[in-house]
Amino acid sequence: MKNLVIVGRPNTGKSTLFNGLTNTRDALVHDRPGVTRDTVSGNIPNRPWVVFDTAGLENTKSGIGHASTNMAIRAIENADAVLFVVDGKIGLTPMDLEWAKLVHKKSKAPALLLINKSESNKRLADLHEFYKLGFGEPVLISAEHKRGFDNIYEFIDKMTGNETTTNEPDTQIKIAVLGQPNVGKSTFVNHVLGENRQIVKDEPGITRDTVKIPTRFYGRDIVLMDTAGLRRKSGVKDDVETLSALKSLDAIDKANIIILIVDATKNIENQALSIAARVADAGKILCVALNKWDLVDPIERDEKLLKLKHQFTNSFHQIIKPLILAISAQTGTGIQNLFKRLYEQWDISNADTPTSLLNRVIEKLVTDRQPPMSRLKRPMKIKFAHQTGHHPIKISINVGGASDIPESYTRYLRRGIANALHWEHLPIVIEYNKSENPFD
Repeated sequence: MKNLVIVGRPNTGKSTLFNGLTNTRDALVHDRPGVTRDTVSGNIPNRPWVVFDTAGLENTKSGIGHASTNMAIRAIENADAVLFVVDGKIGLTPMDLEWAKLVHKKSKAPALLLINKSESNKRLADLHEFYKLGFGEPVLISAEHKRGFDNIYEFIDKMTGNETTTNEPDTQIKIAVLGQPNVGKSTFVNHVLGENRQIVKDEPGITRDTVKIPTRFYGRDIVLMDTAGLRRKSGVKDDVETLSALKSLDAIDKANIIILIVDATKNIENQALSIAARVADAGKILCVALNKWDLVDPIERDEKLLKLKHQFTNSFHQIIKPLILAISAQTGTGIQNLFKRLYEQWDISNADTPTSLLNRVIEKLVTDRQPPMSRLKRPMKIKFAHQTGHHPIKISINVGGASDIPESYTRYLRRGIANALHWEHLPIVIEYNKSENPFD
């Protein structure tokens, strides 16, 4: 795969271009400049290219802007091709010239100059001005309307010939890292990657996009998804934060496994419990990572761990026994063990359970506790069960003589099956197939 890096000053439409090229909405788009902070990556469909959306250049020597600019520079240095984006309505600016000088200095890769927001030629600035950037003839595009994209595809195709990507099954495990602001999500991601890929600051709201990073860790190919911090609705200040929160929640649906990071030095808030319940409802594998465990007084650890487990266990019934592990994202303590346990749970959830074993387990559960009578005062008969799905594990049970199965009895079966088959940490869905003959 080759690296295509989108660069330019803030608010030229780089994120809109990224979404258009990847056919996603992964990059956060807003009229406010400086919304993109971390470098977001994604694949161009049917082409062997990974495209990177970078933050706009900022002339600062410290803070978030400085960190964002450094990440953009690293992306430029590793680029196989560069898309330099300018705003056709505003015209050439001193910052455009500064960005161009930086690209020429840091990269020898071919570059294509894109004049964005060119929907109407009447509103375009003097195009000859842009030749001063040193990238040759510019290409007019509209990232919002996907106009001019053929020129971009022609540009990158010249470097790859007829090479295309195949639609092979995606075997990478997608792992989303969620949590409230400032609990250590980006520090955790950086430790797994072995590099400072994500911006880390001691203030909430640094990460805005959901950043997907393919990597290999502890023997498995994974995609780490670092998300924006989720806080209570009353704490959300503006629409950018609202969009970031929606992308974080969307990551739950797109991921296979969720790591919910909480600050072990503080009390668990209802917001964290609410996130955990949402993950369980979505049928995803969940691990609660108690971060900053090294800062907890050793004398208090046993009691605190017991209290935290009690809180999570009592907050939602979808999972019999939540997987709760202590870590330190700063030092790396417990992180390898966390992934080992998650991979084990993934493999268990991915396996097919013998139908005979499943039916023996259910037969014993029914013998120990008979199903209640139906509303028609007929006995409920649980007959035959088999596994029908993975992630979450789905069990289909054929029943007869029943108009409905009480939720309390379903919870009894779910708990009994989980304990017998070592599925305590996994979400389990039980579905009933009712007999057409009510007297069967």
